[in-house]
Amino acid sequence: MTTPTDLGLDLTVPAELSARAPAEARGTARDGVRMLVGRRATGEVAHHRFTDLPGVLRPGDLLVVNNSATLPAALPGRLPDGTPVALHLSSAQPDRHGTHLIELRRVVPGQAAAYYPPQESPARPGLPVALPADGTAVLTRAFTARLWYAELDLPTALLPYLERHGRAIRYGYVDREWPVEAYQTVFATVPGSSEMPSAARPFSADVLARLAGRGVLVAPVTLHTGVASPEAHEAPYAERFHVPAATARLAGHVRAGGGRVIAVGTTVVRALESAAAPDGTLQEADGWTELVITPGRGVRAVDGLLTGWHEPRASHLLMLAAVAGRPLLTSCYRAAVEHRYLWHEFGDVNLLLPD
Repeated sequence: MTTPTDLGLDLTVPAELSARAPAEARGTARDGVRMLVGRRATGEVAHHRFTDLPGVLRPGDLLVVNNSATLPAALPGRLPDGTPVALHLSSAQPDRHGTHLIELRRVVPGQAAAYYPPQESPARPGLPVALPADGTAVLTRAFTARLWYAELDLPTALLPYLERHGRAIRYGYVDREWPVEAYQTVFATVPGSSEMPSAARPFSADVLARLAGRGVLVAPVTLHTGVASPEAHEAPYAERFHVPAATARLAGHVRAGGGRVIAVGTTVVRALESAAAPDGTLQEADGWTELVITPGRGVRAVDGLLTGWHEPRASHLLMLAAVAGRPLLTSCYRAAVEHRYLWHEFGDVNLLLPD
């Protein structure tokens, strides 16, 4: 299988290009972030603000958005010897065996919880982790070197428990803890994501109104994101998704009329492609997807992608290359570093179009 290092993105993203706070805390509106637009047919790269989006798209285009809401999925825990840990919960829904995927992280006073290298992790089968209000997570078996299956014993249902005791997952490049509301998009209506579907974060009521006036359509899907852990660069694992029948029909109608289906985020690409027939026809779908999209597999139901900026080794780059092609992707990333675009969930965005 092709790996991200095969894509030719031989670049280093300086640490100062990490967006350390939401756009609103940096003195601009959510929709004031920068947007680099790349066109596959010509190789053109152009610099915009996100507020330019309605003018960049065409009447009849369809934006497909993820309506999953972000959970406060980080819980404080303690090991049997009293060592504090952070437990990052990967899914609001257990698998068919009643277990959840979790990641244990090291507590660092005054900082975000830190990644445990596999050789240093305390995780082992049978390990109990004490959680707030007499809750417990018992690790059962490893899924990867980073992620473990765990059985939860909580005093209440999971969602109200997280609302009371959890916080938004935060990584080391973010300057401080922000409320979970900072990690929600305007489309967030279905709780379930461990990390924000961040490509949609810049959308505002004003941008949506101008998109509607331009004749650009918007339709939802749901995909609940897992725990990405930017240090591990693992391939995507199974995530819960739903493509409504109405969205599938609208996408087919748009493409039949010559419009373009633009996915807002890699989560939307995964959901749509999981519901696509070999000829690209979409149908209603619901369940868990393990689909990994690579340049070799390609995309069938998606014409373009609005996405954030990913680490040069991130597995998401394989999907981006499948949508945009390697030459355009390389040009976009080199331009983003040169022009100092901001990375990560609070950063700037990249719109990849076919033409």
